[in-house]
Amino acid sequence: MASRNDWIERLDDGALAELEAASGHLLATGADLCHLYPADVTLPLLGPRLRQIQAEVLDGRGFALLRGLPVLRWGRRKSAVAFMLIGACLGAARPQNAQGHVLGHVRDMGLRSDDPAVRIYQTRERQTFHTDSCDIVGLLCLQDAKCGGDSALVSSTTLFNEMRRRRPDLAALLFQPLATDRRGEVAPGQAPFFEIPVFNWWPQGPDGRLSVIYQRQYLESAQRFADAPRITPQIREALDLFDALSNDPALHFLMRLEVGDIQLVHNHTLLHDRTAFEDWPDAGRRRHLLRLWLAPREARPLPPVFARRYGSVVPGERGGVGLTPALLQVPLDGL
Repeated sequence: MASRNDWIERLDDGALAELEAASGHLLATGADLCHLYPADVTLPLLGPRLRQIQAEVLDGRGFALLRGLPVLRWGRRKSAVAFMLIGACLGAARPQNAQGHVLGHVRDMGLRSDDPAVRIYQTRERQTFHTDSCDIVGLLCLQDAKCGGDSALVSSTTLFNEMRRRRPDLAALLFQPLATDRRGEVAPGQAPFFEIPVFNWWPQGPDGRLSVIYQRQYLESAQRFADAPRITPQIREALDLFDALSNDPALHFLMRLEVGDIQLVHNHTLLHDRTAFEDWPDAGRRRHLLRLWLAPREARPLPPVFARRYGSVVPGERGGVGLTPALLQVPLDGL
């Protein structure tokens, strides 16, 4: 994949003209951006292409990159709305934090991941390979870092197959529920952690599919809760092998997002990572990405246990941080 470019979709002039007109209209009319759905978006040129891309992300290679959104010319507000329009053609946007933000801002906020109330995307640290709590995650690069901040992808199916080939005993352990820290985003009545296996085969039988959910740091930080199931030495060995395989350059590849790039990743079949980065000293040039968590109605079935994190397993209605009574918000200008 690293030596190919068939996963790059370049936005042509016709698609950009559509997006610019639609984005300008939504901004001028003060439309409700929190509840944009595929049926509400009319993009005659770009729409059919996005449906093909969605099929490739959900049932093919698992990712795609759209290139050429003119964020410097359009400005951040119009670019953000265009990003949300593209997202709405792929699925419903889901809230990403306790504030109900359906449009996330990924940048260094001067925080550290050893604080259990901090999520790693708020730092400049390496994220390590993980999944997000949604079907598809989308990222729009508004500004890249001075150095670092590269994106990495690895197939979770490949990780399972390699574990099964090398240590089937350890692969089997990751089919049992493990505790993952909610990092302080806890709804009334919820435990501060949820329990889902890393490997999930659903539905049972020959027609099932493997779906993976994983964030090693949050598995470890969940151990601070006395009632969380313990990570035994055997499970730790399995997690260490999973991480070692993820970090094997023979299995993952890196890409650097350019300004105006939109990356789409299927969370159930790929893990993603971000390398640590150094920012520009000028505050106006610091690394800044926008993020969407998307729930397509065309998404695969998930086992009932995913509702512990996703709130629901109904395609088109699942995923995100389901805190109530938080109102959905679209912070176009940042936090």
